[in-house]
Amino acid sequence: MDLSEFFSSVFDFSDYGQLLPLVTNSLWAAAILGLVGGLIGVFVMMRDLAFAVHGIAELSFAGAALALLLGANVVLGSLAGSIAAALILALLGLKARDRNSITGVIMPFGLGLGILFLALYEGRSANKFGLLTGQIVAVDSVQLNLLAICAAVVVVGLVFVWRPLTFASADPELAQARGVPVGVLSIVFMFLLGLSVALSIQVVGALLVLSLLITPAAAALLVTSSPRLVVGLSVIFALVSAVGGILLALGGRIPISPYVTTISFAIYLVCRIIMAVRNRNRRLATAA
Repeated sequence: MDLSEFFSSVFDFSDYGQLLPLVTNSLWAAAILGLVGGLIGVFVMMRDLAFAVHGIAELSFAGAALALLLGANVVLGSLAGSIAAALILALLGLKARDRNSITGVIMPFGLGLGILFLALYEGRSANKFGLLTGQIVAVDSVQLNLLAICAAVVVVGLVFVWRPLTFASADPELAQARGVPVGVLSIVFMFLLGLSVALSIQVVGALLVLSLLITPAAAALLVTSSPRLVVGLSVIFALVSAVGGILLALGGRIPISPYVTTISFAIYLVCRIIMAVRNRNRRLATAA
């Protein structure tokens, strides 16, 4: 494949106007997932759960693959796998060292189960590939409503526990000494995180879910220390990545995940450059 063939595969907007109305529901779904990813990602970074997200994603992939094999609802299967993994981590991984070891056990187990179920599945290969890398398919009203309901649960849950969760995430020992139910909050948050992972897999697949749940928040933390601004920028970055990824993928012949991850990484890189420039200017100002 030469360079021109590569670009024609990645970017082909000849029928873009005709295709765009077909993915209206998908764009709404991406916007919903961007909002959820941006919000939950801030707490994932605060609680150092990036590795745990990957572990939850693998078991979510196994649940989705099993649902695909059985002819059940893939979203519900993904939700079941995510919530199971999240609750296991919440109940058994109270300490960071325990949580990381449990995540290391869950990841290969979930991935192995998922591969087994996909190997037994005799349907379209595109369905198998989509679970790993995401897919740009038209989301019907039933799927969109289910995504919206799950996203509403996550957002309402986060709003309800926002202040004590922020306190417990920043300083768990002090929060516990002040009477904050740190253990209960951990279980609630892991449940909400499990829902968020399952929803994000519908766009970027199990392998690249970090691009919606980690990268936007990590980028926001590079350019500001204001808690409110971090949340706002994280949501904006996640929205741009998810919706922009679908808009670009519509004009190509490859899965959506490379577009989403590239946009997300580009945002992170720009924020990293901004931080480096600020630090350099501070050093120069101090030296002067």
